[in-house]
Amino acid sequence: MEEEKESTSLMHEFKETKSPSQTNTMKYVGLLFVIVLLGIGTGFGLTKVTGNSTGDPSAPDYSVSKGKSFGVSNTKDFQDQATGTIKVGGIEGEGAYHLERPGGESQNVYMTSSLVDLSQFVGKKVKVWGETQAAEHAGWLMDVGKVEVL
Repeated sequence: MEEEKESTSLMHEFKETKSPSQTNTMKYVGLLFVIVLLGIGTGFGLTKVTGNSTGDPSAPDYSVSKGKSFGVSNTKDFQDQATGTIKVGGIEGEGAYHLERPGGESQNVYMTSSLVDLSQFVGKKVKVWGETQAAEHAGWLMDVGKVEVL
């Protein structure tokens, strides 16, 4: 007779089980990842459809064209006016731009502005409103508050 051998092993196999909290965490991480991707895709799509980075079709048009004004609407604080063509460059560190006017260099208005980005008007004929500032080298130094493209 054959004797039945009882198998007794010192090593037992354990099945790896995930706790319910680990499973829920993985679901939430996956869901969060999908939501972030959808948000990025929506933002990208809106910029392509509307043509502006804000996604707001009613956003103002800042293109520089004849007849448009930029800067403050109330010129009470900016009562000095000049007309000419904006060029890059100041004089002896005064002004970042200057307004070329008839009569030569002595008639230039050297300009700075913390309200209007003057770089977008380089080469354009404009009318500016500003406040005259004290200067050592410039015949006329102006802090520009409003620009109108002519």
